[in-house]
Amino acid sequence: PLFAPLFRDSVVVARTAQSLDGYIATRDGESCWIGGKDDLTHTHRLRALCDAVVVGAGTVVADDPQLTVREVEGPHPARVVIDPECQAAMGAQCMADCDTRRIVLCRNPGPARGGVEIVPVSPFEPKAMLHALQERGFQRILIEGGPTTLSSFLAADCLDRLHLLVAPMIIGSGKASLQLAEIDTLHEAMRPEVTHYALPGGDVLFDCALR
Repeated sequence: PLFAPLFRDSVVVARTAQSLDGYIATRDGESCWIGGKDDLTHTHRLRALCDAVVVGAGTVVADDPQLTVREVEGPHPARVVIDPECQAAMGAQCMADCDTRRIVLCRNPGPARGGVEIVPVSPFEPKAMLHALQERGFQRILIEGGPTTLSSFLAADCLDRLHLLVAPMIIGSGKASLQLAEIDTLHEAMRPEVTHYALPGGDVLFDCALR
């Protein structure tokens, strides 16, 4: 049931993990891994079910993720980095030569570099980014970026589902998992339909249907 919505022809799902007090990383950016092993397996299974996985340049600089599916069986998704000036992504692990497509979404056009596709996006905002990826054949898209990337796609109403994992830890300070515009009343708050799953080790996964 948890993965049934991903078998639609087209879906945009985001994934994040946070502490009990709502932090995604320490003040210095340490975030691997807030969730336990089951969260890692779940994340890799999400990747295997999607055509492309998207992260921001900030995540690339902080974590240098591989964006593989090494914990599960299945195909590696295309790796996409949102990098406005096309500077942070090129030396990253996820952009290394491999058998899957590698794409950088940036502001200005440029030639492919080492097999990496450089895709200009204008305006440089989430809906245009998704349109650029869908034009290139990607229909099941996983947003796995940090709080800035995830929050921008959520605020732009670009997500069908959000998988939010809450780990049994209290960090106390750091980077909040979501950074949205302030609201004046609770009437303005998002109220998605939510199903939760208790994972071994104390993690709880919330599957939020946003439409």
